[in-house]
Amino acid sequence: MTIIIIIVTVGISMLAFSNREIMDKLQFTPYRTIHNKEWHRLFTHGFVHADYMHLFINMFVLYSFGAAVESIFKSLQYSGIIQSWVLHFSVLYFGGIVIASLTTLKKHKDNFYYHSVGASGAVSAIVFTFIFFDPLQKLLFMFIIPIPAIVFGVLYLAYTHYMSKKGGDNINHDAHFIGSVFGFVYPLLINPKLFFVFLERLGIIN
Repeated sequence: MTIIIIIVTVGISMLAFSNREIMDKLQFTPYRTIHNKEWHRLFTHGFVHADYMHLFINMFVLYSFGAAVESIFKSLQYSGIIQSWVLHFSVLYFGGIVIASLTTLKKHKDNFYYHSVGASGAVSAIVFTFIFFDPLQKLLFMFIIPIPAIVFGVLYLAYTHYMSKKGGDNINHDAHFIGSVFGFVYPLLINPKLFFVFLERLGIIN
């Protein structure tokens, strides 16, 4: 599933790099989404990116965590907690694209010039579902310092919240923040009792 999403996203993004019309039709423009009722933009913007570096970072992170989350969902299916790991992975990723954009939609609905692209909200959702199920796994902070995943998650949320308030860097930090929260909460939407799995993995209960 992860590989398929990466192939499709890379293909569409590369087409959009060389065709401005495709980029214009797919990018997230809150003004046109609301006033022209172009609701598809809430979803399609997750398949186009600003440049090759933006695309590479998102797809590299998705590749790094996507397979692990697939395995987690397969385990939940094997345990009878869910019926289809493919369905839940799809809801998590594609739902993350949409849900991560809702704050931006409200904030910029009357700003004709605001545009946003990228799968960052969905990728953040994948990463934080991983953190939920493996909170003590070591992740590299600033790509250098190994720290527990849960600590990484807290620092990441604090950073995205701060940068969202600060603004001015042309990055949709709101999408990162909301996508991350959605990813962390999603297991509880599957089954609230999974919270005890989180506490167990965190070492709080046995």
